[in-house]
Amino acid sequence: MVAPRTTRPKPATPPAGNSSLLASFQRAMRRRFGFSRRETSGFVLLLLLMVIWLWLPTLLRPALPHYDPAPDQARLDALAAELAAQRQPRTYASRYPRRPYAARPSVPQIALAPFNPNALTELDWQARGLPAYVARRIVHYGTVIGGFKAKEQIRRTYGLEDSVYARLAPYIQLPDQLPPREARQYANSNSRFPARRPFEETGPGHFARKPTHLASFDLNRADTTQLMQIRGIGRGYARRVVEYRQRLGGFLREVQLAEIYSFRDAPDLVDSLRKYTFVGPAFAPATININSEPFEVLQAHPYMGKRLARVVVAYRQQHGPFKQANDLRQIRIMDEATVEKLRPYLRFD
Repeated sequence: MVAPRTTRPKPATPPAGNSSLLASFQRAMRRRFGFSRRETSGFVLLLLLMVIWLWLPTLLRPALPHYDPAPDQARLDALAAELAAQRQPRTYASRYPRRPYAARPSVPQIALAPFNPNALTELDWQARGLPAYVARRIVHYGTVIGGFKAKEQIRRTYGLEDSVYARLAPYIQLPDQLPPREARQYANSNSRFPARRPFEETGPGHFARKPTHLASFDLNRADTTQLMQIRGIGRGYARRVVEYRQRLGGFLREVQLAEIYSFRDAPDLVDSLRKYTFVGPAFAPATININSEPFEVLQAHPYMGKRLARVVVAYRQQHGPFKQANDLRQIRIMDEATVEKLRPYLRFD
């Protein structure tokens, strides 16, 4: 009799869709990141070689002995001491030996009391608190002027400080100011000298009075005698005007008179010159050839000078001659105002 056949229940299987998705993901991971047995063995061997390579310098490096710097330091100290013993300070004989000066004796100070400054010596002034050089100047000044007549003369002594003068002034037995000057008395008819008015020309040793009404004249043609007819212009000022005109090559405008060094602090004299002088409309100034003139000629021009003339000569030697005044602007130290002032006095042959 055959026993009845029993059947086991089949395990539940996941849905077909989920199993296929998981299998495809596993195949993709294995294909991208999977290693074979040979590749795994090679990777392990390479990793082992890298570790050995990193530790190899430490294993092969010999053990260094401990360094003791004491012997080397002692040797260096001995060499330094030897060099210091061999080195001797250099002594140079002075070309200008110092003169021995005797020590100045100290002058004891005295209490201030009324005194006559004309009766004091240098030591007396020093005893009242003045330095030796100031005391010497006061004594010399009093001797030159024939004795002090007022305190203001002492106050004008060069080197005398105001604080020192203020301390001495109450004790000086002199008036504060000089007495007013008496009016000059001119000879009358009873004198043996003929009567004359002041500033009247009496001979070759006196100056003639300058004319009150003066006609204007050409500034570029006037000589020193004609310039001296202007009030305030003496022989020295007239000579400087003529010399500056020759160096400049002639005045183009009356305002150029203010460029003369002597007239920089005298605007009234410049106004007087501009009042009685003029520049002719057809006047052509003397020019200089900037491409051929040497350094000595260029530096003598008032608008050029030594520094600018040296640069101009060096520039034309390196870059060739100038063709026009605007070419000077290529020089860095040449500003626009200087180019415009030089333009009428330059030629480019």
